[in-house]
Amino acid sequence: MENFSELAKVRRSMRKFTEEKITHEEQRQLMRTALMSPSSKGLHSYEFIIVEDSHKLEALSKSKDKGAEFLANAPMAVVVLASPSVSDVWIEDASVAATTLLYQAEDMGLGACWIQIRERKDEEGKDAEANVKDILGIDDERRVCCIVAVGHKGMERKPQNEERLLWEKVSSETLIF
Repeated sequence: MENFSELAKVRRSMRKFTEEKITHEEQRQLMRTALMSPSSKGLHSYEFIIVEDSHKLEALSKSKDKGAEFLANAPMAVVVLASPSVSDVWIEDASVAATTLLYQAEDMGLGACWIQIRERKDEEGKDAEANVKDILGIDDERRVCCIVAVGHKGMERKPQNEERLLWEKVSSETLIF
């Protein structure tokens, strides 16, 4: 990618992947960049769990009511979590780290999609975060923010349409948009 503006324009949520696995080197690059994510007071309250096991991916795909089904066919997921005891803004820290991961995946030519977990429920009304913790054996000290599905792109997505940008959501005392 030539620059961040171009990266932001072409990055789109990818919910369909090929069967090709993510290599260890690709995983390392994704995690290296995610670990560089900014965090409040440099505390780095975020953590990551890489999931490649097809049975666990299938279970995670059912952890919430809607919006995670495609995870069953993803080659890899990264569960993004953080410790509230480390930082009171763990949600923001984890969110920034997940966003960094999304952009790094795109920069590497991979597809990725955020799956919201925090404050979501499954079909039976059970807390999605509790489901993820049960599946992966995560302790109560840590909180799950989201899951990022990652894989080789299984479809084409058009870049963002700049004509659809909501400039009315920007205000400035000196600039006119």
